[in-house]
Amino acid sequence: MQEVEHSLGFIHPATLSGALVFAGIFVLLGVIGSFVIRSVGRRALRHDAVDHMAIALLRPLAEIALWLTLGVAYAHLIPGLRSLGTAMLAGASVASIVLGVAAQNTLGNLIAGLALLLYRPFQVGDRLQVQAPGGPEVGTVESVTLGYTILRTFDNRRVVLPNSSVGAQTTVNLTSVDPRVMAAVQVGISYTADIPRAREILLEIAGSNPDVIEVVDCPLTDLGSSSVTLRLRAWCHDPLAAHRFEYAVYEEAKTRFADAGIEIPYPYQNVIVASRA
Repeated sequence: MQEVEHSLGFIHPATLSGALVFAGIFVLLGVIGSFVIRSVGRRALRHDAVDHMAIALLRPLAEIALWLTLGVAYAHLIPGLRSLGTAMLAGASVASIVLGVAAQNTLGNLIAGLALLLYRPFQVGDRLQVQAPGGPEVGTVESVTLGYTILRTFDNRRVVLPNSSVGAQTTVNLTSVDPRVMAAVQVGISYTADIPRAREILLEIAGSNPDVIEVVDCPLTDLGSSSVTLRLRAWCHDPLAAHRFEYAVYEEAKTRFADAGIEIPYPYQNVIVASRA
């Protein structure tokens, strides 16, 4: 019996060899557990019925919780670490305060990420309008991590926003519930131009545009210093379609106005205003 105990002594947690053996076992369990969590997360993301935003946020949290649990269990198993943990408790409290102050931005992003998961102001795939340092940006939510929200713009740029800034600013969700957008294109013509004919041309342009769902109207909205302004309004399928419609109106109106003898005076202003349904 003593020989058996002696032969198994190298895996006793009170010995150095035993502590190293158990450390290897716990690390192996952590690696296997992390692999399982990531595999399950990847499989879940393949299904449209699964909340991709929740998976993206909860998967790293599950890995962190796994490693913390294994670390606590290992420290409880090794007698030397139990006594060391008691001695370092006061120091850990001070260290936690220092780390909390140093990493307040990171912790703020983490808490904001959890708030986004809880309140769901948007989901992966939604189109958002946000305020970036370079001005307003419109993009599709590509991913939401614990620290950052990433938008993909129509020209394939990535706008990386800290979750804390996303939670602090007013964000316009352009595809929530109803993706339709009303485009309002303002075109100035001279005072001597034929207003009914100009309005007719603009309405024809809108009616033949494939991005338009419904043409609303084209009233005269302003009497400027050198021009009068017609405002063409139409419902479009989505924000990207509204931009395409805007560009198409300007190009075709320039050509057709010239053919009809309708002057676009200089200086002039062209403005598009988009609002959700």
